Amino acid sequence: MKPLFPLLCVLLAVGLLAGCAASAKTPQQAGGSSGAASSSAPKSIKEVVKSSKKYDGLFTLYQDTTDGSIHMSIKKDQIDKEYIYFSFTVDGIVDVGHFRGNYRDNKIFSVRKYFNRIEFVNENTSFYFDKDNALSKAAEANVNNALLASQKIVAQDSAKTEFLIKADDVFIAEHLHQVKPTPNPMARPGTTFSLGSLSKEKSKVVQIKNYPANTDVTVDYVYENPAPVVFGGEDVTDPRFVTITLQHSLIEVPKNDFQVRLDDPRVGYFTQQITDLTSTSATPYRDVINRWHLKKKDPNAAMSEPVEPIVWWIENTTPKEFRQTIKDATLAWNKAFETAGFRNAVQVKEQPDDADWDAGDIRYNVLRWTSSPRPPFGGYGPSFTNPRTGQIIGADVMLEYTFIANRVLREGLFSVAALPFEDLQETTDPRFCSVGAGLQQQLLFGLQAMEAFGASELEKSDLVKHSIYYLILHEVGHTLGLNHNMKASYLHSPKDVNNKSMTATTGLMASVMDYPAINFSPDRSNQGEYCITTPGPYDKWAIEFGYSPASGEATAEQGRLAKILSRSAEPSLIFGNDADDMRSAGKAIDPRVMLFDLSNDPLTYSADRIGLAQTTMGKLKEKYNKPGQSYHELRTGYLILSGEIGNAVTVASRYIGGVYVDRAFVGQPGGTKPFTPVSKADQKRAMNLLATNLFGVNAFKEPPGLYDYLQMQRRGFNFFATSEDPKLHDRVLNIQRNVLNHLLHPNVLTRIVDSRLYGNQYSLSEVMEDLTNAVFKDDLSGAVNSFRQNLQLEYVNRLGGMISPEGKARYGFTAQSAALYHLKGIERSLKGKNGPNAET
Repeated sequence: MKPLFPLLCVLLAVGLLAGCAASAKTPQQAGGSSGAASSSAPKSIKEVVKSSKKYDGLFTLYQDTTDGSIHMSIKKDQIDKEYIYFSFTVDGIVDVGHFRGNYRDNKIFSVRKYFNRIEFVNENTSFYFDKDNALSKAAEANVNNALLASQKIVAQDSAKTEFLIKADDVFIAEHLHQVKPTPNPMARPGTTFSLGSLSKEKSKVVQIKNYPANTDVTVDYVYENPAPVVFGGEDVTDPRFVTITLQHSLIEVPKNDFQVRLDDPRVGYFTQQITDLTSTSATPYRDVINRWHLKKKDPNAAMSEPVEPIVWWIENTTPKEFRQTIKDATLAWNKAFETAGFRNAVQVKEQPDDADWDAGDIRYNVLRWTSSPRPPFGGYGPSFTNPRTGQIIGADVMLEYTFIANRVLREGLFSVAALPFEDLQETTDPRFCSVGAGLQQQLLFGLQAMEAFGASELEKSDLVKHSIYYLILHEVGHTLGLNHNMKASYLHSPKDVNNKSMTATTGLMASVMDYPAINFSPDRSNQGEYCITTPGPYDKWAIEFGYSPASGEATAEQGRLAKILSRSAEPSLIFGNDADDMRSAGKAIDPRVMLFDLSNDPLTYSADRIGLAQTTMGKLKEKYNKPGQSYHELRTGYLILSGEIGNAVTVASRYIGGVYVDRAFVGQPGGTKPFTPVSKADQKRAMNLLATNLFGVNAFKEPPGLYDYLQMQRRGFNFFATSEDPKLHDRVLNIQRNVLNHLLHPNVLTRIVDSRLYGNQYSLSEVMEDLTNAVFKDDLSGAVNSFRQNLQLEYVNRLGGMISPEGKARYGFTAQSAALYHLKGIERSLKGKNGPNAET
């Protein structure tokens, strides 16, 4: 027998030499674009897909005709190349953030090859490096690109120029996009509906559409939860098994001469945020605006039609009675494009009933209409882009039938305890638009007022038509790249908003991109336009900035745009978006940037609105006392009108501690100081309005015989979880709380103190004195009604909270001192005093 040791030594040496040789190869040599030989060579593509249906397009797909599995072909010239990814919800469940037409994700990805695998990589597009700067050689330092998916090559052609991968995991697993939302860590357990685990067996590709420039794959994601705690609404058939249908689109990057246009803080466009890491500027921003690629047919003409217009299709699901209104409102944007030198930039067509394409086809821009059981919006106008450049590639406008139906947009919107502003809290998603929900509140208020004043059905129909027209104007504006301008309602005087000859020409507001109060005149003989019916001066100016053709040389173009932007301080061009608005307590600082206001004197308009709501309230019982009907509409009317009072006092409250903001640049014509506190006179006006209409003894003094008729119509066993009696004190106290949340917010009290250093004349001591008097003074020598009792206890508890250990961590010393001072003052004023009866 031969010794084993020498033989083992030889084998070990050979193994080490082979290992060294293999390790000497770089990944490019081993994998690279050309691929590498493996111990088991991949099969031929023809062999693997012999039982599959082929879908030719940007990325060729094969679907097996026996089990439905998917293979994807990657060609050599597609490797190391960038593409656009876009996804949207085809159908879903609102409770988990999915609804028809919901745009989800939009990013740049590249296809890479690593050895025997194909990778899909999400490219980071947030940074810019000047290619002439040496730092550009380190452009990838500490910047993470996300490896979304990696699939083994299962087949290739003989020339190794085409590679086949299994694509089920790419699309069906949540690699390309997170479908299941991240749980809210602040939510109490057992209070929110959630998806279970993704079922690999039940989830499937349900549709493939392939075109030369885009590949679309629609997937049913099925989630299983064997023991759900929250069952969801009626739109959830069985909470154990929930399907979300999502479309993935892989899009070729457009090959054209599109030129980026840099953003400016004085005008409002959606943007792609890009930071220049080779700049020495304090603001190294190279943010580019989102806009369509419009080119003149005749570049030398002052006015020309575009080579490719923005074409909209009215979906065949749209009620026929609204189609002309929708078409007219969409085409109204052509007036704005004329300021940029384009004629007929926007076109509208109707989708035939027998069309061979559907609204999910991203090659078409569609005005869509649905009637959902739990609609998440009244209107919604998103777009998707090339994230590198901001070029808008496609868009849709989603419209909900419930916007014009006589039912509330959300079932809880007008509950006794809820308030409209609470339902429209701000979101960090700049694409989110709740104008439909807000406008429906305003529409319902207008219809209530019309009913009370005996308006004809023709007048009511006109109001609905105006509202739809405005909603389309607004949502189409979003699809053109414009974000909200919540300052736009601050244009005309309260008198001039009803001057039709003026508003029909210039617009009821400066822009259609605001959330305004519907213009309903208390003087029925002097009714102006209910809603804006034409793009306003701001819209035209913004379109001129965003779409007017570049002049050529960079320096000249910079000067041309600077000249356009130099007008931003004009009263009709002021701008503030969602980040600037004051819809939530303590948020932002400029009271002109607000929801549901109108005119350049919102305090006067709010006072008139409260009076109109109170007058209408007095007519409710008479108007809804109809034989054969329940009192459900009467109850809804009360909630709408009291909610409108809540809107008006909320608008007024923002003037207390408010600071006007001017973003004009240094030396710009018409520019003022960046920060100018609201005058003491206007702050006092606002406080007096609140003292009378919100905190006062006679506030919420509704007409006799109304409360005992506020009855919901019974439906099945729906009263199991609650009692049906109207919660009147809860309703009033929540309206009052909504304002106190703002007036006593740490941000507001700190700003009142700080702004004394740059012009504020209404000191914190005066504010607190006036507020305390509004809550207590009128009751010091008499009976206290039950609404005021609740208010006073709420106020005292809040003052106490400001000096509690938790409050001391949130409030400044000046605010704490003021709270302690007024608590002691309230105690002194009440000491030794007894109410005239046992209740007080």
